[in-house]
Amino acid sequence: MWIFLVLVTGAAGLIAGIYAWMVFQKLVASPITHERVKKLTDTIHLGAMAFLKKEYTWLAPFVAVVAVLLGAMLGVGAAFAFILGALCSATAGWFGMFVATQANGRTTSAAMLDAAAAAEEAEPEAEEVEAEAEEVEAEAAEGEEAEEEEEDEEEDDEEYEEEDEEDEEEEESAHTTGNALEAAFSGGSIVGMIVVGLGLLGLAVAYLFLADNLGALAAFGMGASSIALFARVGGGIYTKAADVGADLVGKVEAGIPEDDPRNPAVIADNVGDNVGDIAGMGADLFESYVNSILAAMAIGVAFSFTKDGEALGLWGVGFPLFLSAWGIIASIIGCMMVSRKALGADLVVGFFKIIPGMGKVIDRIEAGDAAFALRVGTFVAGGLMILGTLVLSILFFITNAFSVFLSVTSGVLAGILIGYVTEVYTSGDYRFVQGVAQSSETGPATVILSGISLGMISTGIPVILICISTWISYYLAGMFGVAVAAVGMLSITGISLSVDAYGPIADNAGGIAEMSEQPEGVRKITDHLDAIGNTTVAMGKGLAIGSAALTALALFVAYSQAAKIDYIDLMNPNVIIGLLIGGMLPFIFCALSIDAVSKAAQKMIEEVRRQFHEIAGIMEGKAEPEYEKCIAISTSAALTQMIAPGVLAILAPVLVGFGLGKEALGGLLGGALVTGIMMALFMSNSGGAWDNAKKYIEEGHFNGKGSANHAAAVVGDTVGDPFKDTAGPALNILIKLMTVVALVLAPLF
Repeated sequence: MWIFLVLVTGAAGLIAGIYAWMVFQKLVASPITHERVKKLTDTIHLGAMAFLKKEYTWLAPFVAVVAVLLGAMLGVGAAFAFILGALCSATAGWFGMFVATQANGRTTSAAMLDAAAAAEEAEPEAEEVEAEAEEVEAEAAEGEEAEEEEEDEEEDDEEYEEEDEEDEEEEESAHTTGNALEAAFSGGSIVGMIVVGLGLLGLAVAYLFLADNLGALAAFGMGASSIALFARVGGGIYTKAADVGADLVGKVEAGIPEDDPRNPAVIADNVGDNVGDIAGMGADLFESYVNSILAAMAIGVAFSFTKDGEALGLWGVGFPLFLSAWGIIASIIGCMMVSRKALGADLVVGFFKIIPGMGKVIDRIEAGDAAFALRVGTFVAGGLMILGTLVLSILFFITNAFSVFLSVTSGVLAGILIGYVTEVYTSGDYRFVQGVAQSSETGPATVILSGISLGMISTGIPVILICISTWISYYLAGMFGVAVAAVGMLSITGISLSVDAYGPIADNAGGIAEMSEQPEGVRKITDHLDAIGNTTVAMGKGLAIGSAALTALALFVAYSQAAKIDYIDLMNPNVIIGLLIGGMLPFIFCALSIDAVSKAAQKMIEEVRRQFHEIAGIMEGKAEPEYEKCIAISTSAALTQMIAPGVLAILAPVLVGFGLGKEALGGLLGGALVTGIMMALFMSNSGGAWDNAKKYIEEGHFNGKGSANHAAAVVGDTVGDPFKDTAGPALNILIKLMTVVALVLAPLF
């Protein structure tokens, strides 16, 4: 049966890869015709790929050394799995970065087409309005009495016209983004499918050679997590050093707009969006995805639904693999609801049109309503995932099918709800972010205080949702239920990451539109897509953190089984020491990450100020900034400063395990899980709220751009940048990496 598992898993990975290839071919078939847009796209692409090449060059010796050590201590199988996991993670990041930097300029070009189409539609309407105005003037000349009546009518007409204009503006923002949405989401969907496809293909290859050694197979997850942590921290340092420098000097001191080509840090900032939010997020969800599957396999092989019952064996190993395989199919169908670039998409959409009520939904998507389209695609994938889970549960477990089904469903629903709660706390459409924006009335200090309090309070509901999912799944199916709940939460990573990656692509498209001095109509479209993207990225981070909690808990149980630990005694002083060290580590990790951003940002600020002062004509647009010097600062900082946090995550469990014993290591993992999840939620949501509070003010609220309110919000945003894009998201990798290191080394303790 294990050969069948390998074939199904590998086939699902190949299907994801084929889908990504088809969409990519359609995407690159749309050429970039605007010369300036093409030049900027190529510059960002070359900068991003150059950084990734340097980063991987730095990481290669680390991978080699760890592989040799694992081979010496645990055998060739563990070394092979570790290298394979690291290679798959790096490959996913490389392809994701390549695609995203090809999609951003094409999204700008697509927005130009949408803006041109909107302008053509507006011309006849303007002529009609002018003709109506002439008729009104002619009627007004008929007499004094008629004129008074006409004035009343005009007042009513003006009110209706104002309402119509507001409706038209909303409709325009929703219904003139079709081509741009298609391009941005196509790029995102390729990234998403590459990640899950390589995840399952890598697992299939590893399982093919290590089917009888699941302990060594866990090293695949260790390799993936190692690369993910360095990619997340390094990418976060790169992008936030550039972002902070660009904002503080460009926006606050020089008073120039975001993404203004006169800002020397603007290219580094746009490169950083890809380095941090594409390669970083992709590697993050890749390791979450594969580790959740590995944890469920490790628990499932020895799990029994009854005390003296027979272990599930291959049935327990196969279920999470089949669940993930079906998740790819569900994600592809969900993606087809948003983008039609793949073969068979029209057939899928045609089928859904037959379903009562879905016709209007699809019409709205086809009209270009971006936010609605992304939401529908995700819900369709989630619904199909739940239906598929029911069928698979019946096929695999029969008598316990309902218990397993509800466990997985609890994970899927918890993930969706955590994403929604994250949106409420970080979107400018809700009172929380609006409250942070309002605090700008009294300066940057109150902006920072309100953002910190928002981040702290935002931990409550997600943690309760994780607790509920854990309780339901454990009550119904024991620790196997908790493990498959984590798999369920990440089962539709294909479309979840597609929606996440869409955000930075749209953001880059807006930056390119600004730097190439496109008309206001183009920037309006890219801004609309970018605003939606900010929320989707925040939701993605919430999902990643929520899944990290369940995955780390499942990995912890797998470690306990491998280390033969029945319970952990809190009266044992070694356990208490481990618990306290574990609770401390996320704070040290965050301190190192934020300090790295601070030091790099200081150098960036000094360089931007120098160029503004020394390069004559830069502010008048007559001289081009020295972009490459800012890129060099971000690159150097990212590569040198990512080492300490990454080494900390790997050495801590090794030193505690060998120095204080396996029970103390269990305490360390428990302490890191508790404080790590809280800190990750707090920092990600605070940073997201500060960012969108700034954007809320830029939309015209609280005195708008250039005001003292705006300057205060920019300060809050710069504080939040390393919170939400460097330290916060990397914490969920930290806790999983330490747990999977413990699992791999468990036989040695």
